[in-house]
Parts: sequence; structure tokens; C-alpha cells
Amino acid sequence: MSTASPTAPTGTVLADVVFPARAAGRPDRRTLARDAVLVLGGAALTGLAAQVSVPVPGSPVPVTGQTFAALLVGTSLGAGRGFASLLLYALAGMAGMPWFAEGGSGAAAPSFGYVLGMMLAATVVGALARRGGDRGVLRTAGTMAVGSAIIYAVGVPYLALAADISFSQAVAAGLTPFLIGDALKAALAMGALPAAWKLLGRRG
Repeated sequence: MSTASPTAPTGTVLADVVFPARAAGRPDRRTLARDAVLVLGGAALTGLAAQVSVPVPGSPVPVTGQTFAALLVGTSLGAGRGFASLLLYALAGMAGMPWFAEGGSGAAAPSFGYVLGMMLAATVVGALARRGGDRGVLRTAGTMAVGSAIIYAVGVPYLALAADISFSQAVAAGLTPFLIGDALKAALAMGALPAAWKLLGRRG
């Protein structure tokens, strides 16, 4: 199996190195099957992480591993597969699969806006990762910060509308309590993603 170093050409994400395509150029059936498995795996990972949930007093939005998983999926799989994973996650949850936060499903919850934000965030961080945004500590921190900001940019206004509260109340309930947790998740990513590239480079 071919490997790549941390200085692999831009356009490469972790999934491309760990599960390389058999040949360059037009995708064959095995490559398409690989991508389908990666998309399914990304959706499943996000659903499992969403079950790691801690209620926040006074907020309809719990602290979960969901957002971290969504950003990890995006950076590891790239924009296209990252978006497809989160789209599958959202559609399956809307159809009734109980794998949103706290075993929820459907689009009626005030926190559903965060799921929509995750789709966009996974796409953006995936695009940044293809430009080397996950190969150094500072670049990974910036990538995670951009992804988190996108999730809140969609989730907080949606929360205000769905819960019929003011924007400032939505910020207090759906953003402020999560900043420390987001900083910890970013720190974890800052260590894990560049370390993964370094390990793969040593194996190359």
C-alpha cells in the first residue's frame, strides 16, 4: 500500500493515504465502493459521537461529541465525502433514525440547525484539509475554529427562530456554554491530526 509523508501534495487528505485509490484518473468500482464505505463510516461515527451527551442547564442544546466528529470527518475525508457523510447523517435522522443528540430524530428540534451547520462545516474544513489545513498545530487550530464558527453561524439563528427567543438569548443558550468544550476539542484535534500525518510519514 502506498503512503505519503506530512508534506504530501495538496489535494490529499488522510483517507486518501490510509485507503488509497488503486489507480489515478477515472474512479473504478473499487474506488467508488471505498468512498461509499467511508461516507457510511463518517455518518455512523457522527451518530455514535452524538450519543455522548451532557445536558446544559437552561439550554435545549446539550454538549456532545457530535460537532467534533463532524469536523474530524470533514478533515479526514475531504469536502465531497465529508459533505456526503453529514448529509446522510442528517437525512437518516430526519427519516426517524434515533442518532441525533440524546437519541433524537426528526427536524423539529431547536438544535437541528447545528446539524445543518455541520454539513457546511464538514465541507469547508474538508476543503481546507486538502490545502494542508490539518498538517500542523496552528493550521489545524485555524481549521477547527473556522468549522466551529460555521456551525454556530447556522445553529444559533436557527435556535432563535425554532425556540422563539431573541438572538442574544440564543447566543447565551446555544453558544457561550460550549466555548470551553470547543477549545478542548480543538486542542485534541491539534494533537491528533498532525500526529497522524507524522506517523504516516514515518511509515512511508
